[in-house]
Amino acid sequence: MRLLVTGAAGFIGSNLIHLLRHERSEWSIRVLDSLTYAGHAGNLEPHLGDQSVELIVGDVANTADVNRAVEGVDAILHLAAESHVDRSILGSAAFVQTNVVGTHRLLEAARKSGLPMIIISTDEVYGDLGPKDPAFTEQHPIKPSSPYSASKAAADHFGLSFVRTYDQDVRITRCCNNYGPRQFPEKLIPFMIGQILQGAPCPMYGDGQQVRDWIHVDDHNRAVLAVLEKGEAGEVYNIGAREELTNLQVVEQLGLALERTVEIEFVADRPGHDRRYAVNPAKIERDLHWQPTVDWKTGLSSTVQWYLDNSEWIESIKSGAYKSYLKSNYGHR
Repeated sequence: MRLLVTGAAGFIGSNLIHLLRHERSEWSIRVLDSLTYAGHAGNLEPHLGDQSVELIVGDVANTADVNRAVEGVDAILHLAAESHVDRSILGSAAFVQTNVVGTHRLLEAARKSGLPMIIISTDEVYGDLGPKDPAFTEQHPIKPSSPYSASKAAADHFGLSFVRTYDQDVRITRCCNNYGPRQFPEKLIPFMIGQILQGAPCPMYGDGQQVRDWIHVDDHNRAVLAVLEKGEAGEVYNIGAREELTNLQVVEQLGLALERTVEIEFVADRPGHDRRYAVNPAKIERDLHWQPTVDWKTGLSSTVQWYLDNSEWIESIKSGAYKSYLKSNYGHR
């Protein structure tokens, strides 16, 4: 297998590359990544250094970069995305460019080359659920709430339209919240780990009772591989772990894992904040025989330990731009 993975210098993608080198060592892997604030070539070491992974620094929204990247590959895993809801609220243009235009560029290149393409999407395209509503199935209507989720929904629609119009092999995965190593510290778990370790208040949107389903990144990536190897064209697969927790519970459990006192600072809720996400993974469990293997307690413990053991990694990526973002997002709340 000669595989192109877009956005693989980021959180989910880099963990996927490490998984592939361990479990699919015979595969040839090419990465297309623009190395934005959340993507770091160091996340791909030692595989860049030993030349077992090829890195093309380029933009999924640039036709020339995409055409170069797809040349000679057998399949595309499309993970490249602007993915942070708060950033999409502060400015949505980049989300349209990467998530919509970039996906379209890849779809066109895949269509011309006859390549199967898996779009890595999100449960956020479904909107939110009430506290007693059943979890999202693949038949649930698309009803995005944020500019980020709207851009991902648009990408999904483009992908499925290419299936219908061009008989193209496009498959879509929609996953719940991921956690694990190498996640950029703007996201809830690594951000709160940093706050707790510094003895700083943990800013909590609204009442902190927003519910998310959490899955370890390795479980998610093994599900993506199941879709690549056994999935069918035109199908959507929800990926979830049935681990629903409130944001407040997550932060409290981080404090316990770190053996530190947690100071919660409730701040104004973000605009359009979804109350609850939960996906039903019965389809992928039934059709592709995938199951999550990392329970929340074990996964959280190993994740916390990774951040404790890799403080240099955290410091190396905390640029001035990231600090400015934190001030603009939380400073006025």
